[in-house]
Amino acid sequence: MSQKRKQVVKNVLLVMLMGVVVVSATAVYGDLKKNSNETYEGLKLFSDVISEVENNYVEPVEPKKLIEKAIEGMVSSLDPHSSFLPPEAFDDLQSETKGEFGGLGIVITMRDGQLTVISPIEGTPAYKAGILAQDIIVKINGEFTKEMMLWEAVKKMRGEPGSTVEISIYRQGATEVMDIKLVRAIIPMDSVRSLTLKPGYGYLWITNFRENTADEVEKALKKLEAENSPLKGLILDLRDNPGGLLDQSVKVSDVFLEEGIIVSIRGRDEKQIEEYEAQPDNAAGSKYPMVVLINGGSASASEIVAGALQDNKRALVIGTTSFGKGSVQTVRPLRDGYAIKYTIARYYTPSGKSIQAEGIQPDLVVKRRVLDETAADGFDSDMVKEGDLKNHLMSGQEDAGDVPVEKKPKKDKKEGKDAKKDGDIDKEETELEKILRLRDAVYEHSSTNSNAMLLDSQVNRAYEILKGYEIFRGFSRR
Repeated sequence: MSQKRKQVVKNVLLVMLMGVVVVSATAVYGDLKKNSNETYEGLKLFSDVISEVENNYVEPVEPKKLIEKAIEGMVSSLDPHSSFLPPEAFDDLQSETKGEFGGLGIVITMRDGQLTVISPIEGTPAYKAGILAQDIIVKINGEFTKEMMLWEAVKKMRGEPGSTVEISIYRQGATEVMDIKLVRAIIPMDSVRSLTLKPGYGYLWITNFRENTADEVEKALKKLEAENSPLKGLILDLRDNPGGLLDQSVKVSDVFLEEGIIVSIRGRDEKQIEEYEAQPDNAAGSKYPMVVLINGGSASASEIVAGALQDNKRALVIGTTSFGKGSVQTVRPLRDGYAIKYTIARYYTPSGKSIQAEGIQPDLVVKRRVLDETAADGFDSDMVKEGDLKNHLMSGQEDAGDVPVEKKPKKDKKEGKDAKKDGDIDKEETELEKILRLRDAVYEHSSTNSNAMLLDSQVNRAYEILKGYEIFRGFSRR
């Protein structure tokens, strides 16, 4: 074949290939245009707004900042746990589960645009200063926090250990805002405490789920088993535990389970289910009866553990309904150090129940109070829950025709037979402070730990249940 003929053939093939590419691209573009017309129209509108503001706003604006704020608003409107992270926020997020950082030691969320405390972390400056669940942080160093991005608030409260920060707190029932000056400290990364309550009965307290929590649990169990031969019962305290790493909640559950599903995860396509199962070789703590304590501050990973042990009939769960944070977030790095954290799935307990906005229901409702004094009915029922957060996800189990149940307004504390007289001390706040002091006794490892803990009504009830179970077992052996 002549060189000229070869060139003609090549040209013909090239034209044919280009025709195929054009046809294919046109078909794909047609599908994209058909399926994403609303997105394209929205982007045009977005571009128009940016251009209008950039050119005509009363003062010069930076397009980059406008776009960042627009993305922040878009992502945060999805649900309370999705957010757009600038580089500094992404760095802070990574430090939460790795290494040490200087801060105050409080777990916070945004509720109706207000920076609200979920729980203080035991042993931290915030805890020692008496900051309580449901406190609203009105200002940080004189700057109002209303509508502040969550990561911004976190960043303002973190800093070099030894440096100071002033926060202004509003507490329900208080007549004025309290200004509290705190000294930042290294936030302790250990997440497990333990002690022997009474001979044969152990108490294991998990404050959060970090990188080494499962290892810490196994070490604590070995210590308790060495002190109590045999260990007749164990109380696992997950109250005010805000959660943490999924893999650690699975591993901790696995310590107490010989078999069964621990948790399942379902995304948009519910046919794609990811299940985590217990492994028999890991069940070091499966030999004795257990009681698990939860309350409205128990969220996320702690709810996974409670749900796994409850549904697998491994433990009795007592306390009050948990927070209801049953959604899975992923963090995707973007260009230039930015990242996006967003919700990709929901958690389901082994029985198939969604945790999201529902929480773990205890087998036995026991409100927390101090047993050495006449106490109020308890405070757990008024704690902020996932279902109270703006834009919270539903559980995913609602029927199409279901009508949302309207929440009953909280009863005015001044109504009814338990009404306080003007000038009376707020007993509910007093109860909170007492309980925090009792739990601080465990943190400080004083010689009266066990007696102090048994003044906590929920711990006491758990101990009575385990003790009663052992007594009945003795009956059955006769």
